[in-house]
Amino acid sequence: MDVRELPRVDVRGLLGAATVVAVVATAGSLFLSLGLGLVPCRLCWYQRILMYPLVVVLGVAAVERRAAVAWTALPLVGPGAAIAAYHSWLQVSQTACGVGAFSCARVQYRVLGLTVPNLSLLAFCLVGGSVVLAWRRE
Repeated sequence: MDVRELPRVDVRGLLGAATVVAVVATAGSLFLSLGLGLVPCRLCWYQRILMYPLVVVLGVAAVERRAAVAWTALPLVGPGAAIAAYHSWLQVSQTACGVGAFSCARVQYRVLGLTVPNLSLLAFCLVGGSVVLAWRRE
């Protein structure tokens, strides 16, 4: 199959996909803390602070087909991905950055073998990739 035959995804589709990823990440983090009673560490809170506004920002941009949302979304995605990557590294290296239940190196829960910071990193990367693709398409 030739690349030119592949369906072309429009800006609204890319931003819609990014919105869905942000919604799932937000709902997942709320379920883990409110539903399962897991206590978020400090780095988890920073990731939440950077992910939650993306739901509204990307949702509005998808409705308006506004790829220039990259100027708003990427400053949230970049630090969020960096914090999630650092948090994932802390868990792999078991370097303590807190005490007891609040240690950022402690793995509290896994989903399909991925820790919560791994999922956060995946979400930030998917959102960032979708936003950049939408920006380049426009």
